[in-house]
Amino acid sequence: MSRKTFVLDTNVLLYDPSSIKQFQDNDVVIPLIVLEELDALKRRSDELGKNARQVVRYIDSLKTKKKGDLNKGIIIDEGPTIKIFLDIKTRTIKRFPLPLDRNSNKILHISSLLKNEGQKVVFVSKDFVTRVKAEAMGLEAQDYENLKVSYKKIYKGIKILETSKKEIDLFYKDGQITKADINFLPNEYCILKSLEKSSAICKYNSNYKKLEPLIEYKKGIWGIYPLNVEQRCVIDLLLRDDIKLVTLVGAAGTGKTLLALACGMKKVFDDALYSKILVSRPIIPLGKDIGYLPGTKEEKLFHWMQPIYDNLEVLLHHTNGEGNEKSAFDWIMDSNKLEMEAVTYIRGRTLPKVYMIIDEAQNLTPHEVKTIISRAGKGTKVILTGDPTQIDNPYLDQDSNGLTYTISKFQDQKLYGHIFLDKTERSELAKIAADIM
Repeated sequence: MSRKTFVLDTNVLLYDPSSIKQFQDNDVVIPLIVLEELDALKRRSDELGKNARQVVRYIDSLKTKKKGDLNKGIIIDEGPTIKIFLDIKTRTIKRFPLPLDRNSNKILHISSLLKNEGQKVVFVSKDFVTRVKAEAMGLEAQDYENLKVSYKKIYKGIKILETSKKEIDLFYKDGQITKADINFLPNEYCILKSLEKSSAICKYNSNYKKLEPLIEYKKGIWGIYPLNVEQRCVIDLLLRDDIKLVTLVGAAGTGKTLLALACGMKKVFDDALYSKILVSRPIIPLGKDIGYLPGTKEEKLFHWMQPIYDNLEVLLHHTNGEGNEKSAFDWIMDSNKLEMEAVTYIRGRTLPKVYMIIDEAQNLTPHEVKTIISRAGKGTKVILTGDPTQIDNPYLDQDSNGLTYTISKFQDQKLYGHIFLDKTERSELAKIAADIM
């Protein structure tokens, strides 16, 4: 296979700081413009700033450790040869079709120049429009695929099996059943159905290799009752303390956040098994920054956390009755057992005995989700909720986001559980909108 030259866009390095190492036995070219963009971002306090600093430090370390010339190329241990393209004035293409007034076009100009010199160039970018422009110019363009998994093929968390009524009756009698001929993942749920219309909901116990009943509870969870089988399985996952990581995927109105918050309130306020609930959401529309809104951090966060407060109001209405929500809300906030935080400020913390809910996790990169999960201390439970078909981050899609990636990586782990919800229960209008729009 002939050697290729991969020209990396800035967004690839910000998405995966280790991407520079992934192009085995090929040349990796980083234009000077990309280094300048990284340098401008490295002072930020969020994940983008962290990734920019990591890339800049790594490139600097190559020159120190390898004692080579980055302009000519330095071979790294993983195989690729890393080059910094510095000559941006003397080497130009006459009649280049794009104006060089933006950095993305300058990077495409460099890619075209290298191609004209006879190199087999592949332009790599997370930006779809820039890739389209590259292809229109005759360049081979690719998305960065290293941290991608297929959303359409992700694990659903629930199986439906046809069986006999006798087997279902035995399950209810003995409280367990063995299905040795079926492959289950740890903590996978199963709906047993028979031709006689009998059914049972089970959870696979990978330690004993048996299907077992779900946790029984005699009343609702802070006034919330499951409205379908999927929600029943979600509540079971959320109530099990041996399952430390839960992912919930579904469209708007399927109950992901409400159920996670309801079970968190039970675990913290009723059972005292966790010290507090920590709820966080990525601040995507303002560039992951909350500095553009007036007021203190708490006042700024209030606007972004409004969906969480709306769900909390629903719970308090069910448990305290209409008109008493305000006093119950004040009591909860005064208890300091419910904390709202921007994802940006979770990095660097250690969080023991915390019930952590990360809402809208589809807007996080795999590295950002890794950073969040690695904050979990002893006794902490992490719940990621989101809908990979509704992404606001311009450089993520349903296959490359952190939520989809987490499901693919954790599905074999005994401390992990997942449910894909596809039934909207918010209202008849919301259900119809989810189905036809």
